[in-house]
Amino acid sequence: MESNRAQTELSEPTQERIQAGAESYRRPMLAAYDLFVLGMMSRFMWRCPRGRMLAHYNRHAGAAHLDIGPGTGWFMDKCRFPVESPSITLLDLNEVVLRTAAHRIRRYRPDVRTGDAFRPFDSLGGARFDSVGMNFLLHCLPGTMAHKAVVFDHVRPHLRPGARVFGATVLGLGPHHSKRSGTLLAKLNRSEVFSNLDDRIDDLAEQLRARFTDVETVRSGTVCLFSARHPGA
Repeated sequence: MESNRAQTELSEPTQERIQAGAESYRRPMLAAYDLFVLGMMSRFMWRCPRGRMLAHYNRHAGAAHLDIGPGTGWFMDKCRFPVESPSITLLDLNEVVLRTAAHRIRRYRPDVRTGDAFRPFDSLGGARFDSVGMNFLLHCLPGTMAHKAVVFDHVRPHLRPGARVFGATVLGLGPHHSKRSGTLLAKLNRSEVFSNLDDRIDDLAEQLRARFTDVETVRSGTVCLFSARHPGA
């Protein structure tokens, strides 16, 4: 009983753990992000090339798009949006990430908002979107998949009928990991860059099905590509 309680407390998404995950994305890391994280690590460690994730992005991105945890903005820079001039909003807890991504896609004149995945997105006001992207966000959020799924609750008031919620996340330990990727995953969790040792594809699918329709979860290497549709009112 005590062991279970201790494990639960360790998995709780405290403000300190939330902030630690956000602050790991500083300028030096962002400078190497495209080549190292999206290039080398995605292909050789997680075995899901960024081209596969970009195809997923192209399939689901809408004309009015919200991106939560935009990283360097690589996916939006490369994305084939369904319109020539999409309306893009960026949301993150980290101001450096927001400035980096906004500068990269400045041709779209993105709207930039500060927000915490674990709190309602009050900074969005009454804005509503055709799509919401969450690439490599969930594995950085602390807590269980049930904890992390609160971000889906926070985006629902901002979805138009039929809007798509989609993204990619590195899954926790399991047979889909090689010895090398499992070792790296454990290291990233110890440093609190990741918080996903227990993240399972079935748990993510369950959380999505509780809120949306047309849920799809596909594993590519150690990465889950997910999407779901908001049925609307």
